[in-house]
Amino acid sequence: MSNNIEEKIQQEREAARAVCDIDGAESGACAAAWDAVEELQAEAAHQRQKGPKKNSLEQYCDANPDADECRLYED
Repeated sequence: MSNNIEEKIQQEREAARAVCDIDGAESGACAAAWDAVEELQAEAAHQRQKGPKKNSLEQYCDANPDADECRLYED
């Protein structure tokens, strides 16, 4: 998952806090700002769940692609 979405979440949180400080916690703008944060958090969670989990050999081969155990042979 990308650090990019985590950065966006942090930016939206800061923006939401600023809007709520200016417009008040009960304002529509405050609610909308926090809705944007929640949407980004949901997208981040979705991205984390999307990819198939790799087994230990796949993780090892990602880290050590030249290892003998990771060689691919074609017929």
